[in-house]
Amino acid sequence: MPAEAVSSGAEPPGAPRERRRRRGRARARTEALLHTLKRSRRVKANDRERNRMHHLNAALDELRSVLPTFPDDTKLTKIETLRFAYNYIWALSETLRLA
Repeated sequence: MPAEAVSSGAEPPGAPRERRRRRGRARARTEALLHTLKRSRRVKANDRERNRMHHLNAALDELRSVLPTFPDDTKLTKIETLRFAYNYIWALSETLRLA
């Protein structure tokens, strides 16, 4: 077998090579279409952020409900809740370790 006949994924010699140009985004977009796309993306991003914050706030409320706080009508801030939870877990684990 000649060396040219060995298939290495290349085209056979003498075959015409067709080149296709790759274009990133072939469509030319108008200014109005770009504005609409940007607004749509921003609205979706705002919705995602709003949902993220709702879930975070719900999780923090659930955490606050299991933490012992005095007086009960005081609502801890987000950072106070996280710090208090950390310290509470540490105190419980120390109690278990010493018992």
